Amino acid sequence: MAQPILYSFRRCPYAIRARMPMVRTNFEVELREVVLRDRPEHMMEISPKGTVPVLLLPDGTVIEESLEIMQHVLEWELSEEEAHWVERNDEEFKFHLDRYKYPNRYDDVDEIEQRRLASAYLSDLDVRLGEGPAFATQLNDALFPFVRQFANHDRGWFDVQPWVNVHAWLTKHLESEEFKRCMKKHKQWASGDVVTVFPTP
Repeated sequence: MAQPILYSFRRCPYAIRARMPMVRTNFEVELREVVLRDRPEHMMEISPKGTVPVLLLPDGTVIEESLEIMQHVLEWELSEEEAHWVERNDEEFKFHLDRYKYPNRYDDVDEIEQRRLASAYLSDLDVRLGEGPAFATQLNDALFPFVRQFANHDRGWFDVQPWVNVHAWLTKHLESEEFKRCMKKHKQWASGDVVTVFPTP
């Protein structure tokens, strides 16, 4: 295996989180775009949990968690504050985000109540973004894909919320050239396909 293999799904916030540092550092991988209802056999062999992203290194090491992929690419050790915000994002915010976006997947869930609970995190994030100093790039990349997913579920509602700093922060990342490269569309991978190198110019 000449280079690492990344199994990814374009819109998944965890997969976006993994790809962003690859774009920023030109960490090249063989990209294999996955359709989640038709997961590749090889991906399931190396990572039976069946979720993306999955990074297979040339030495056979498999990294199955998006944050761990970020840490591998960047050689990143989280500070105490970074660990705090990642934990709130991944545990608290994502819990309510899933139930807001996909209420039918859960029993006895009120999506508006879940939106309200998720908003508590965004209100705190808005305050922190206004206080400075700014978050490091890697922490921004670990967080903004999930805020993007939340915002896109009801963009009209999100856009009128009083989170001035969150709106500016999210817009900055969504309009960046790095994000545009990260989100370039690729067809579903199949065994025997020509290798797709990521990131591309």
